[in-house]
Amino acid sequence: MVEEVKLKRTLKEYFGYDSFRPQQENIIRSVFEGNDNLVIMPTGGGKSICFQLPALLLPGITIVISPLIALMKDQVDGLTANGIPAAFLNSSQQEKEQQEIFRKIELNEIKLLYVAPESLQYIDAVFSAGNISLIAIDEAHCISSWGHDFRPAYTQLGYLKNRHPQTPMIALTATADKATRQDICDQLNIPYATHHISSFDRKNLSLDVRPGNKKFEQILVFLKGRRGESGIIYCLSRKNTEELAAKLKAKGYEAEAYHAGLSHSDRISIQENFINDKLEIICATIAFGMGIDKSNVRWVIHYNMPKNLEGYYQEIGRAGRDGLPSSTLLFHSYADVVQLQKFAEGSGNAEVQLAKLERMKQYSEALTCRRRILLSYFGEIIPRDCGNCDVCKNPPEFFDGTILAQKALSTIYRLREQEPISMVIDVLRGAQNAQVLEKGFQNLKTYGISQDVSWRDWQQYMIQLINQGYVEIAFHDQNKLKLTSLAKNVLFDHQKVLLAEVTQAEIKKSPVVAEKASENTLFERLRQLRLELAREEGIPAYLIFNDATLKEMEKERPMTDEEFIQINGVGRQKMQNYGYHFIKEIIAFGKEKREKKTRKKGNTYKETFKLYRDGMTIEDIAQMRNLSPTTIFSHLSKLYESGEDVDLKKFISTQDLDAIRKAKSELNDADALRPYFEHFNEEMDYGTIRVALTILNKEE
Repeated sequence: MVEEVKLKRTLKEYFGYDSFRPQQENIIRSVFEGNDNLVIMPTGGGKSICFQLPALLLPGITIVISPLIALMKDQVDGLTANGIPAAFLNSSQQEKEQQEIFRKIELNEIKLLYVAPESLQYIDAVFSAGNISLIAIDEAHCISSWGHDFRPAYTQLGYLKNRHPQTPMIALTATADKATRQDICDQLNIPYATHHISSFDRKNLSLDVRPGNKKFEQILVFLKGRRGESGIIYCLSRKNTEELAAKLKAKGYEAEAYHAGLSHSDRISIQENFINDKLEIICATIAFGMGIDKSNVRWVIHYNMPKNLEGYYQEIGRAGRDGLPSSTLLFHSYADVVQLQKFAEGSGNAEVQLAKLERMKQYSEALTCRRRILLSYFGEIIPRDCGNCDVCKNPPEFFDGTILAQKALSTIYRLREQEPISMVIDVLRGAQNAQVLEKGFQNLKTYGISQDVSWRDWQQYMIQLINQGYVEIAFHDQNKLKLTSLAKNVLFDHQKVLLAEVTQAEIKKSPVVAEKASENTLFERLRQLRLELAREEGIPAYLIFNDATLKEMEKERPMTDEEFIQINGVGRQKMQNYGYHFIKEIIAFGKEKREKKTRKKGNTYKETFKLYRDGMTIEDIAQMRNLSPTTIFSHLSKLYESGEDVDLKKFISTQDLDAIRKAKSELNDADALRPYFEHFNEEMDYGTIRVALTILNKEE
């Protein structure tokens, strides 16, 4: 087993971090124990380190299966910037380039090799050599038809475990519900994989959902104060992306459309301009994003409603990967729902897709904390509202719905958790349709227990119970309702349940306007330096340092190599490559600030001097300038020291001057004012002491 000290040293040396994020160390240790692992970790949570760090310490090569060429290139560029030998193989490369990579693999000079599932035949010789220490399957949800980015080529990956049964495999994804997780393990032939499910809670993301009325006007309000920030606007159609990009350009924003209808070269160019901070805004279909590892995306807008919560969560997760506060905004409308229903009905598993769309619709129309809804969808329950979503910031009216909740949960229990939402409501309301009667549900104790509540209202209350995490929908099992662990607290421990009034009119909200960032800050200066260095090297700016690292530099102001390498995100290689430039900028910024402060002081002294020459008293000057008399004495003392025509002796008696001259000798020429103040038992004020010392020091 690798020692903890060695793991921490490797983490700092190559990745620049002093400590692991939650779950990372446990996952890495499991890899070293030879286990197969399924890792569910939100975007920005640090999934990549879970296989990249072991790859450095394992004897052979790590093979990484990744879905997109852009994603592979991004990862390899980042590893190279950290001093880690890595490469990728795909069909776009020349044979000579591929042969050079194979040569390095034979010499054990490459620790990580990225390859798309469609290109596995290119590395058959590598697999045959038997020098593989780890196989990593990135974006593993692509293997499952239950997932939101299903890719048929991924379904062929099951043979890898059969061919290399002793090689540990690690499958990683940011979004997977229970059905998708099980499907991933089944298809990869890793049924006994250790599951590591991190918290899905991205606290740095604010969640805002709005009706899709006057969307462009709302977007313009949203963008105020966000100039220079990177953002993505997801649209349902190619036409929307082009129209929206054109409108934003007309308003002076750097925006481009991105969709599958563009040529390959155009898509690559637009994506690279965005990654390299040459383009502020991408208006894109969902064809854009999976290959983007850009850490400084500050906001994501959904111009149209996504087709499911997995896709929505993955897409908003592209904002704030560096952990800094970031914003998300979702517009929804009935027209979106109709369009998405048509798409779902034409899919291979229409029933599942329609059910997930319905869940997405429920999220959009929810009257309860949106973060709790999102997290409960992925099986994570949080005990209280988040305070960082539009519902929490503009809460509706709630009432004590404990009895209603108990009736609903009890009915689900008596139905043995084998029925969908419509049947549960029919039983609660005492419906006498054929389905209820054929199954004998009229004999249940809870049959007709709540006939006084309308079907529509019950539907809304059931959705709220699902959203609050008391009930979950088993999409892979005919959308049956299942009770969660929280349900028993309501059924048996009388836990109180609050439900929102469903008849309440929609609360009017104003789009959030970001505060305008100051351009004359150290952070902005470091951002500009990072951009210049990145363009010189032809790499994305965030690969040098992410925004969170720059923010820490701004706070800590490191001015030596020893201080600089203590910053999170600064490893050995980056210290060598960039330390000098950033330290120089930090020192220069501090010097400019001091000079500016000195100039400001010079101006304030001049203003005091002018009033003094006009014959005003100390008290009058202090009152006019809204300063204390002590401060005015300080100004005049500085002016006297610099040779200006100021008669300080008129502000002090000969007796006081002689007393301070004697004290100065007794206090061994102390420079500070405090010793004199105490020497005179706090009976002589600081202004008099300062004036006297200024006169005496000049006499010397």
